[in-house]
Amino acid sequence: MPLQNRVDPFGTIRADPARGLFTGNRGILHDPATKTLLSRRWTTKAWIVCACVYKGQKREPMGRNAPGGGAGWTELFFLDEVTALAAGHRPCFTCRRDAATRFATAFAAGQGRARLSAPQIDAILHAERLASAPDALRPPCMDPAALPDGAMLAEGDDVFAVRAGRLLPWRFEGYGPPLPSMAATGTAGLTVLTPPATLAALAAGYAPVWHATAHGRA
Repeated sequence: MPLQNRVDPFGTIRADPARGLFTGNRGILHDPATKTLLSRRWTTKAWIVCACVYKGQKREPMGRNAPGGGAGWTELFFLDEVTALAAGHRPCFTCRRDAATRFATAFAAGQGRARLSAPQIDAILHAERLASAPDALRPPCMDPAALPDGAMLAEGDDVFAVRAGRLLPWRFEGYGPPLPSMAATGTAGLTVLTPPATLAALAAGYAPVWHATAHGRA
């Protein structure tokens, strides 16, 4: 049985056997004795996306990874960075410093600011991401073609990513062939999943890492 540690673009943590490119965390969310999630879905506003390999460190997913034998942070997994950004995470300044610095620069630019600290970014995202702020305003998307590459949208339970002017269907295992046109789903039922401030960072030039199944799809 797969552990419940895969994150979808809505920010929901699910059990799925598919592998992903990145890990990350929202704090300590699991019971290491049973390797199951507790009722909480975050313990910090800093939702980050991390490299799966960092300085040879070894961790047991949902195990006892704290120095004193405690749970340690709960390892979550994402198909790619596009998925993680849609869920409301941002690059980690420890294991992905270059990406985090580029994201922070683009994020600040998108907010019309010269600079924002990590806690300031986290506070903005915490008020916008669907998983932590389900009542955050998400008006219908009337023009998907106006969204930057890396934006994610949903029509009901179906999720799509914008790439080079096309919509790629998303699944835990990867992206499917692009829809024939942006209008193939209709626009009335489309909702943008990616937080508005992250959309602005994408528009300001941040280029997220895509899963290999997206390459050649545009």
